[in-house]
Amino acid sequence: MKRPGVIPSPAMPRWLGGLLVSLLAAVAVTPAAGQSRVVIVATTTSTQDSGLLDVLVPLFEKQTGYSVKTVAVGTGQALALAARGEADVTLAHAPSLEKKYVQDGKMLNRRLVMYNDFVIVGPPGDPAGIKGMRAAVEALRRISERRARFVSRGDSSGTHTLEQALWHQAGLAPKGDWYVESGQGMGATLIIANERQAYTLSDRATLLAFSKRVSLPIVVEGDKPLLNVYSVMEVNPANGPRVNAAAGKAFADFMVAPETQAVIRAFGVEKYGQPLFVPIAGKAEDEIGG
Repeated sequence: MKRPGVIPSPAMPRWLGGLLVSLLAAVAVTPAAGQSRVVIVATTTSTQDSGLLDVLVPLFEKQTGYSVKTVAVGTGQALALAARGEADVTLAHAPSLEKKYVQDGKMLNRRLVMYNDFVIVGPPGDPAGIKGMRAAVEALRRISERRARFVSRGDSSGTHTLEQALWHQAGLAPKGDWYVESGQGMGATLIIANERQAYTLSDRATLLAFSKRVSLPIVVEGDKPLLNVYSVMEVNPANGPRVNAAAGKAFADFMVAPETQAVIRAFGVEKYGQPLFVPIAGKAEDEIGG
């Protein structure tokens, strides 16, 4: 059966006609194939700062042949990039914000990947007197009452979104010299809080990863609202012509695959004596314990 596009003339050798068909086919698919080999992952600074991506990205590239470009920013920025069609997939940890993007049709197929938890850390002297408190909202209220230094990420990240929600539940809008917004990622914010001997909200994984550079002890932990759930979402190709939907789906599938979940389960155990994340692919949010 003849292929459309090249009709060999009687004078054209059969092998030359076949070669032209092959060349035209190669020209037609080269741009798409080239695009399909790169996946842009918009993710949070905590996945970068914890070192998890340093382990997972090479595995993904080896298994699939894709090349990964990671943009590690706050979850709000990561989702905004994806909504503008500047990323192919997102790995985020702000469930309420993620669900809104899914409802708006900007993100597709939200799947749970893993969780850990947030903790409040602070100076060893604990000037606000909150050490051992279980309720994060009450702890923040006391920090405000005593005007103890607090460093916020202030970057619309998942961590910042949770912090704002906790302040709101406390009926407070923090401001003043005691409340500082770093505008930076989790690792940098921890270092600033450490330098200023201030309180801050951190995910446990980044805190453990920065344990040699930060000496702020955990003062509040274990409260249900401090649960930190990560999800992977594919970017709607309608968001822009540069969205590589196939690559985004490949990375999302990789994150929830059993082999990857096993790597996540073991990550951190050898170095810190405990896993930094708990894999939860296939589970519903109401099945996750804090």
